[in-house]
Amino acid sequence: MTAQMQELEHHEQLYSGEAQTLFAKAAVRAFRQHLVTRMRRLLHLHRGSRVLSIGCGIGDTEILLAPHVKEIVGVDLSPSGIRQAQSDAARAGFTNARFIIGSVPGAHVGTGFDAVIAVFFLHHLSELDLATVPGLLRTLLKPGGYFYGLDPSRYRLSGAVGNIVVPWLMRKYQTEGEHPVDAGELQRLFASAGFETQTGLYDFVSTPLAGLFPAWEAGYRAARILDNVLVRTPGVRAIGSNVEIAARYTQ
Repeated sequence: MTAQMQELEHHEQLYSGEAQTLFAKAAVRAFRQHLVTRMRRLLHLHRGSRVLSIGCGIGDTEILLAPHVKEIVGVDLSPSGIRQAQSDAARAGFTNARFIIGSVPGAHVGTGFDAVIAVFFLHHLSELDLATVPGLLRTLLKPGGYFYGLDPSRYRLSGAVGNIVVPWLMRKYQTEGEHPVDAGELQRLFASAGFETQTGLYDFVSTPLAGLFPAWEAGYRAARILDNVLVRTPGVRAIGSNVEIAARYTQ
């Protein structure tokens, strides 16, 4: 079985009911709302923006973003994920949210986007495939457009602790072929391709806490306040949980 087929099998199972239950809980929704607010600021999104989301899953982030943009297009290999995203968008009455089964390149998603986002997607790529991402983005973004990615850090303390304390949970949401990212390597990859690039640590404890206690919204919000300090603390931030990148396409 190829790595892509393993990923698809894993996510088809995840998106066949379990993810819907988990992602609807208060702490997870608070995380997604924080992420959407952050993307809107970093990517300068507005009601005229067109956004493409690669690896959109069940569309929970995209549906939160939909009221703030002109168009959101989500693409994912998982038919179960896309069916859920389409159903949720229709139920919410969003006519500007479109979800497509497939991959990029391949799926007919369009071009000239103001922003492309990829939440927890890059770490599923091989080193060779990751190296092609900046070139692909050039075909999707309009000049001055932005890319935003969020992925587990290669050096995250939460991952090491999780593998010891809750290995069953780590196995549930991870696949063998994942490649946690290095902020410095991402910075160099995108900068060398001509992108104005900013990388950093998004969090330390808040997102892992939402995974462990998805209904504990107050705990997540308190942890997020702490994270705002930890991700700026020298030494500590190096072992933060998730790396984010915001890269602007310049010609």
